[in-house]
Amino acid sequence: MAAKDILISVQNATLSYPVKQGFLRWAKYTPLNNISFDLHRGETVGIIGRNGAGKSTLLRMIAGIIEPDQGRIVNHGASVSLLSLGVGFMPHLTGRENAMLSGMLLGLRKNEIARRMETIIEFSGIGAFIDQPLSTYSTGMRARLGFSTAIQIDPDVLLMDEVLSVGDEEFKNRSFIEIKRLIKSDKTVVLVSHAIPVIKELTNRLVWIENSTANVVGATDVVLREYMKARNTNNPPVG
Repeated sequence: MAAKDILISVQNATLSYPVKQGFLRWAKYTPLNNISFDLHRGETVGIIGRNGAGKSTLLRMIAGIIEPDQGRIVNHGASVSLLSLGVGFMPHLTGRENAMLSGMLLGLRKNEIARRMETIIEFSGIGAFIDQPLSTYSTGMRARLGFSTAIQIDPDVLLMDEVLSVGDEEFKNRSFIEIKRLIKSDKTVVLVSHAIPVIKELTNRLVWIENSTANVVGATDVVLREYMKARNTNNPPVG
């Protein structure tokens, strides 16, 4: 792809922070070390790796929520949103109030969320519960409301962290269809998922995080082949 199509460049990004090891003893933990890759306009990139490999941390760095200790994240003028289910949800507020608050925290104006409220309610399937306190919701209902609110955002780059692993099977299928629609709309999407079939179907490229580094970056079929080989060894990565 041409350089002009690059929206975000991750350049030798390293992140470390102290972790406690015993009484008055601290050590440096480095979940991400010297990570480099580019995000191009219109592509869908998957991030895979074992639990705790730093995948979610990498998404937060790309979103600008945290900064690397070394290296840098270069944004070439793209708007970026991290699709995080239930951002700002508060149990004493109603579903409608929580959808409003969450949408504003994700970057939408209050009137924009108000205009989309009926769409949020319909997609979530919450129905009359939308005006009941969130404390009365099941975990699945909260997840459905969170997803239905989060997909209202319209950034150049959409970061999604395990958003297809929530809700019942019917809602997962609806969510999958909606994400496919977003991908076809020429959005740049970065997707973290443990579901290999999802990764295989939706992504163009993969970044495999292993031992704090981008072990492999490349076409989905090539990286998945290496990843699956590693899973079948005596010490396979989880996920």
